[in-house]
Parts: sequence; C-alpha cells; structure tokens
Amino acid sequence: MAFESLSDRLSSIFKKIRGQAYLTEANMEEMLKEIRMALLEADVNFKVVKEFINSVKEKAIGEKVLTKVSPGQMITKIVHDEIVELLGADQCGLIFSPNGPTTIMLVGLQGTGKTTTAGKLARLLKRKMAKKVLLVAGDVYRPAAIDQLETIAKQVQVDFFTMGDKVSPVQIALKAQEKAKQEHYDVVIIDTAGRLQIDEKLMDELVDIQKTVKPQEVLLLVDAMAGQEAVNVAKAFHEKLSLTGMIMSKLDGDSRGGAALSIKHLTGIPIKYIGVGEKIEDLEVFYPDRMADRILGMGDVVSLVEKVAEEVDEKEAKKTVNKMMSGNYTLNDMLANLEQVKKFANSKFLSLIPGVKQQLNSIDFNQLDKRIKSIKAIINSMTPYEREHPEVLKNSRKLRIASGSGTSSMEINQLLKQFEAMKKQMKDLPSMMNNPKMRNMMNNYKR
Repeated sequence: MAFESLSDRLSSIFKKIRGQAYLTEANMEEMLKEIRMALLEADVNFKVVKEFINSVKEKAIGEKVLTKVSPGQMITKIVHDEIVELLGADQCGLIFSPNGPTTIMLVGLQGTGKTTTAGKLARLLKRKMAKKVLLVAGDVYRPAAIDQLETIAKQVQVDFFTMGDKVSPVQIALKAQEKAKQEHYDVVIIDTAGRLQIDEKLMDELVDIQKTVKPQEVLLLVDAMAGQEAVNVAKAFHEKLSLTGMIMSKLDGDSRGGAALSIKHLTGIPIKYIGVGEKIEDLEVFYPDRMADRILGMGDVVSLVEKVAEEVDEKEAKKTVNKMMSGNYTLNDMLANLEQVKKFANSKFLSLIPGVKQQLNSIDFNQLDKRIKSIKAIINSMTPYEREHPEVLKNSRKLRIASGSGTSSMEINQLLKQFEAMKKQMKDLPSMMNNPKMRNMMNNYKR
C-alpha cells in the first residue's frame, strides 16, 4: 500500500519523541531531519519537503512546544495538520450542474486505467449518490476500448452510449449530451482517448471536446506509480484544459506516495478520488484529513463505518441480532455470519481501525481464510436438520461430515465447542443488557 513505508517511518519518529520528557532544540532538529529524510525517501518533491519542514518548525516554536511536558502529541498534531494542508485542506467534491445533466470529461495518458476508472466512478455515483449515469465511449482509437467500456457499463448497471469508431469524439460527446438532456440523466461521463505520451493531436482533440460540451468537471487520471512524473503530466494537461480535479490510481500498489503529497501543492489541482484496488468498487472519495490519519497510523474511523455500512446487509444484521437475543442461534446463522466476516478479513479493511496497523504484519490472513473455509466446509457437509439440531451429532455422523468436508472429527468437535460457547454467551445477553451498569453504559454511549 502507498505510504506504508512513510507511515512506518513517521510512527517510529513520533514514538521516539513521545518517549522524551521535553523537546529541546537539539532533539527537535534531529526529529525534523528524520522527517525530512522520510518524506524524500517517499518521493515527495524536495521543494515541498523544504517548505513542509520549515512550516512544522515555525508552528512548533509558535506553539511553544519546546516548553511543554510530553510534547509528542502536539508535534504529531502539527505534522498531521501540515499533511492535510499539503493534500488539500479545502478539498471539494464534484461540481454538479443545477440545470440539466452534469458532464464529466475523464482525461489522461494511455495505460493509467482510464476506462476502468470511468466505470468505477459511474458505479460510485449511482450507488452512493443515486445518480442516473450515462457512460460515453469517446476513445475511438484504442482497439477494444468501446467493447471494454460497454462490458463495464453492464457490470455496474448504468447506461452506455457509443456511435462506433468512425465518428469524431467531439460529435460523440455532443450527441451523448443531447441524449442525456432528453432522457433526464443526472451525469454524463465521457471516456476520452489517451496516448502513450502527451502530444499536440491528443491535446487539440481534448480542447475541442471541452469547448463543444463545456463539461462541469475535467478530471485527470494520474498513476501514483509514476512518481514525480505525475506532477509534470498534471501541469501539461492543466495548461491546456484548466483541470477541475484529479483521480489518482494505484494507491494500493507499492508506490511511495510522494506524488499524492506533492501534486496538489505544486499544481493547485485537488485530488477528488483515489483508486485503491483493481476491483470495480475500489474507488474512494479523497478526504485529505482521513488520508493524513492513515499516513500517521491513526486509522480512519469514518471510512471504516462507511465501508461497514456498504458491506453489511442491514436486514440480515437485524435478523442475526434477534436470533442472538432469543437464544435460537443455529449453525445456519453461524454460516451466514462467516460470509460477512470474510468480507472484512483483509488488511485493507483492518488498517482503517485506529491502533491496529502496527499489528497487521503479525496477522496471517491466509491461515484465517483457511480456517473460515474449513468451518464453512464442515457446516455445508451437515444435513439441514443437523445444522438446526447439532446435539444429534454423534460419532457416526461426525465421521460422515469429516469425510465430506475433508476435515477430522477433532476439528468438528472444536467447532461445536466454539458454537456452544457462543450460544451460552448469547443466552446470557438479555440478562446482561438488563444490568443497571450495562444500561447506564449504553445510555452514555448513545449520548
């Protein structure tokens, strides 16, 4: 994951500072030197690093951190606020048209994943903002680009518009916009052609599309893996098109993340979305404060809650809680719960929990996945009656289940023991909830 090395380095620096009673000029200089090296190694632009360090030092002196006891938290806050400022403290969302459809023009170099990102953006706008979206195939040069976008449109269940590869992209964009107005679409996303490098022909075509359809948003897709070259690409596109924002892809890769920390400061163009994986759902709204939290190992509780809300089936969750409270929890319910657990059993999700990041390296996700698969295999090898009444499972039945699931009687006994322990705890849950201390704690939590 991008920023992982930087995050580890900064956590180590702050841990060292927190271990000291006072911050002196000497150890502050040492700390700033280490932060400078960490940022440079993360591929942050050297001019940005210089300004960042000067600003941290100035604010630390202004806050009189040197005179405070246990100054570690104060320094961490100053660095956090400066990272937010670098990433774009005035982060703004998409600009939506008050009248008629909003047109988004997606631009960038070839190979950055522009067509896939167009689909990801369409899915996000449809699912999270309930927008009626039209995906437009404006790349008439790259072989199979039109077919690829059509496939993605079907996958994310939005409408698709094409006029083939014999019509000019300007005409396609204009006709798509007319269709969107007539059929009351909320958003039009135009996937434009890219090149392996910036050239006049590419830019002239993009300028013509922009002049013709006058999009509310011109978003540049940049590759985090490109490092500081992404800054040069952004500047070149911005000169011609007056970009309104950027989408940074591949922030889940092993890029050092320096481009993300440099690009807003050097170009003035805000990052609006980030790509965090290859799956169609792996596009997130970019929040500078949340990203700063992640970089400093503080987790990201708001994004965590949003992801849980998106992944968890509310009806199923309520059904499970009711089963727990009634004491009628069965192995069928346990199987359904395992499906939910499997969605969250990964480092990307758990890293959003504050304080957990440092422990992630010690978690063996392969073993966890094997254990979940083993439990599912055991339960699936039971008859419907056995799942509802596990007390009937004697040796002969266990041998049959072990054979069907590729496990052993010992593993089945272990699962049943865990299940009975869970069931006992659930039976005790109603009386625990009636305990005055528990009620007070719950009331305080609700407030």
